[in-house]
Amino acid sequence: MRYANLDGSVRASSLARILKWKTGLHHERRPPSPMTGVPVPAVQNDGRALRRAARDALTWIGHATFLVQLGGRSALVDPVMSASIAAGLVPRNVAPGLAWDALPRIDVVLVTHNHRDHMDAPTLKKLGPDPLYAVPRGMGRWFERAGLRRVVEMAWWQQEELAGLKVTFVPAEHWSRRGLFDTNATWWGGYVIERAGLRVYHSGDTAWFEGFSLIREKCGTIDAAMLPIGAYAPRWFMRRQHMDPGDAVRAFSALGATRFVAMHWATFKLTDEDLREPPQLLREIWARAGLPDERLAIPAIGETLTFGG
Repeated sequence: MRYANLDGSVRASSLARILKWKTGLHHERRPPSPMTGVPVPAVQNDGRALRRAARDALTWIGHATFLVQLGGRSALVDPVMSASIAAGLVPRNVAPGLAWDALPRIDVVLVTHNHRDHMDAPTLKKLGPDPLYAVPRGMGRWFERAGLRRVVEMAWWQQEELAGLKVTFVPAEHWSRRGLFDTNATWWGGYVIERAGLRVYHSGDTAWFEGFSLIREKCGTIDAAMLPIGAYAPRWFMRRQHMDPGDAVRAFSALGATRFVAMHWATFKLTDEDLREPPQLLREIWARAGLPDERLAIPAIGETLTFGG
């Protein structure tokens, strides 16, 4: 089976388009910028507070990796702890915001799709068989073969009670591929996670699409929306698969969320923009839109954001 987006579209790029981008033969060409050694906000987080007491919090580990703690339960979303991805071709710019020994006990692991900057085999295998794994439809077999047999495959809008967390798999505008011949053979999406009266949303990778309004209608008020703001240039190539900061603000408004939590920047240089550019643009767009400063969170890597003060 091959999967598609809500509107029936398939967004995987052709080899010709990839070559056009990589050779720089296009009108949005930018000066080169470094992959590593780029100073970005990061804080030391030894995890003691995260392990010691039940708290409702989000901790940004880097890229799309978040530790979500609600009502005494802990979930890891898109865990990537490796020093590089894509067979070492893309090195990590900054270390994970939580070291392995700083992590609390993980109840649930949520994987949004099978791209290697979101589904990292070494990280998943080190997490081991104890957590419950929620994955998009079509991905369960990989996890079972890896010895991670506590796995639940999910379709869009499917809702499950997983280790005390209510988890809904929701659509995204993206695509999937892990090998040469498996384009869109597995699904992709985001997650709405609920417990004890709090509801948070992690979009995974996505372009702007009308599905954000549907998520609001079907899932209700979202207390915090973890939205990607990086890996967007050049727009002629990336527009159909990744949001830029402007798209992310539109998505936030369509979701009707209380708090915007930025992600998917600073960690891996996947596209042409400088690693430091996304939050600068986001702040400018946010100000022009007249949105309240207290509703915008651009966490440092390793920073913990809490609910209720």
